[in-house]
Amino acid sequence: MKRLFLLVLILSSSLTATAEEKKIYSQEEFDKALEVALEKKMKKVGRSKLIDFSKELLKKEEELANREKALKNQQEQVVVNQKELEGRIKEFKAYQTNFLSCLDKKDSDEQKRVIHMVDVVSNMRPQTAANLLSQQDPSISIKILGELDPVKVSKIFNMMDKEISARLQKQYMTMKK
Repeated sequence: MKRLFLLVLILSSSLTATAEEKKIYSQEEFDKALEVALEKKMKKVGRSKLIDFSKELLKKEEELANREKALKNQQEQVVVNQKELEGRIKEFKAYQTNFLSCLDKKDSDEQKRVIHMVDVVSNMRPQTAANLLSQQDPSISIKILGELDPVKVSKIFNMMDKEISARLQKQYMTMKK
């Protein structure tokens, strides 16, 4: 490879020297002159060196072809991996949407049950409602009390055990769920 470079450099410098003699070449003339000069130098070098040079060029071409194949295979693998990733993303989004819809349904159902219990408790006498809400999970009791009429809530708190009433009132005031 170095030899070829030196040869082209020598030839171009000899042609440049000719051009410095005030002769201007067109691109076609320059290429033709370069080819002729290169042919003369190659004849001087000899056939054995040309064969070695040709073998070296063929070897380099084969290496380049192998690299191009490997690069093409890598690019194909990237495309396959990208499609697989896009499929997984779609699958994940579908799963996520399903999961979120289940959570929304659960919340909706819970809200319906709370509204139903509010209707039930609002029709009870304050003592009965106080007994019922005292036995319930505090978070459920707070949700129910949060939806009731304030007058009804005050009567229910008055009928409850003082400790339970105090705890529920504290949670009610901060609306802890």
